[in-house]
Amino acid sequence: MCKECGCGQTNGNTRLQFLVKGYTEELSKAVEKTLLGLPGVLYVHIHWHEGETTVDYNPSKTKLTDILKVFTDRQLEAAL
Repeated sequence: MCKECGCGQTNGNTRLQFLVKGYTEELSKAVEKTLLGLPGVLYVHIHWHEGETTVDYNPSKTKLTDILKVFTDRQLEAAL
């Protein structure tokens, strides 16, 4: 769990944690904005320097493939 923001606490949503290779600070901000724009994505937190990415989402509104597409569209490698 992140000490600064408390990420790691769940609120009944599906929480995924990715390790993403290829982030820059600017790219991580763009990814966060895009992910938050997907229906059902409620929370995104990115530690860009380490590649740790946390996403809380409602799987009935957004598919995992839609989330993964955000990474692949930017030539980022994301692993669960």
